[in-house]
Amino acid sequence: MLFSDYIHIFANKMYQRILEEDILNRIGKGKAIILIGPRQVGKTTLIRKVLENKDYLFLDADDPIVRSLLENPNTEQIRNLIGNHKTIFIDEAQRISGIGITLKIITDQFKHVQLLVSGSSSFGLTQALNEPLTGRKWEYELFPVAWEEYEEYHGYLKSEQQLENRLLYGFYPEILNNTGEERQHLKQLVSSYLFRDILSYSDIRKPEVLDKLIQSLSLQIGNEVNYNELAQIVGVDKNTIQKYINILEKGYIIFRLSSYSKNIRNEIKRNKKIYFYDNGVRNMVIGNFNSLELRQDKGALWENFLISERKKQNIYKNTFTRMYFWRTRQQQEVDFVEEKDGIITGYEFKWKANKRTKLPKTFTEAYNAKSVIIDRNNFRDFVC
Repeated sequence: MLFSDYIHIFANKMYQRILEEDILNRIGKGKAIILIGPRQVGKTTLIRKVLENKDYLFLDADDPIVRSLLENPNTEQIRNLIGNHKTIFIDEAQRISGIGITLKIITDQFKHVQLLVSGSSSFGLTQALNEPLTGRKWEYELFPVAWEEYEEYHGYLKSEQQLENRLLYGFYPEILNNTGEERQHLKQLVSSYLFRDILSYSDIRKPEVLDKLIQSLSLQIGNEVNYNELAQIVGVDKNTIQKYINILEKGYIIFRLSSYSKNIRNEIKRNKKIYFYDNGVRNMVIGNFNSLELRQDKGALWENFLISERKKQNIYKNTFTRMYFWRTRQQQEVDFVEEKDGIITGYEFKWKANKRTKLPKTFTEAYNAKSVIIDRNNFRDFVC
């Protein structure tokens, strides 16, 4: 990273990330700290913030010389590279061949060194690290800025005023830092960063099929996804659809929710819903940034926002909560279901709820479930 880029980052908004304190507390505890997530969510910025008062060696794997030094080095070569540094930050580590073994040597042979590693997507990096660093790492995922982080920085009033824009343009830091130019930056983000990772680190032989698939998924958020129907729409077989959806999930574009079932007859047991990690990315895919009052998909945008924010919270705060939806063949449904410590809670999402809004008795009575209605007025209780 050039010095001018570094200055530019810190001239922009610096959101206090929820993970910062937890990562700080792990430093010096004898394990590598791994931070993964999509490109451009602030991984480098977060680690630099954590290390701002420390002397550390920065190794940027976008630099071909750095890559060559870290690809299958022996212990003495690593010793020469580390020198007297006690803290090392390796950025974009997924670009380094054999990175898992290199990191294992550092953690095993250089006990005095605190290793921090960032990587984009979960394709090669997670696979490369799992076996070599078993028991030797703390692993974190970083997503676009969370609503809680956004409101902590901007305050209640401005956040309230900006809610509609966040439903349209999402929470990528670059988008938040370029008010008035959101569409141009989203286009660049989607084409140059997010999909570049997918095409670079996966076996995608037909990019046009991926494009058709993600457009189809963009139009189905909040609905159950049928792989056979998608195969017909996109023009490929069901197995290819399954493979490409797995790739989109590993690339942090989408995530899946399973249906909740405990053997009640007529429940739908195997279907999935698919949501986007970021509303702005979804809207860029379909090319629609109309205001909410002009949209037919306002409810879907609201639901995607709430569930993606809840996912961030559950992961960041280690709630060990399982996330589902629920529906019967008779079309009774619950938008969102959480199971935590044996307690089931069902959520209904409305932009503006009324007194008649409630969950189906079939669900609440069968599972002795709590019932919660989330709307425009109380959503902070759900996403913070």
